[in-house]
Amino acid sequence: MDAKRAQEIASSPVMSNVICNGEKIYIEHVDQSNGVATIHSLNNPQNKQSVSVNNLMEQ
Repeated sequence: MDAKRAQEIASSPVMSNVICNGEKIYIEHVDQSNGVATIHSLNNPQNKQSVSVNNLMEQ
């Protein structure tokens, strides 16, 4: 996924199905200039992590 699309998903009021490393995630924030997103697993919202937007896949 590219940073622009990740930002669109993060800004949308509608929840999109996004996967990172086989796990459903929620995108909290996107740093478009660095291509990094702050995410958390839907199963574990307290476990925030920063990942490359290239690791995100929309379903």
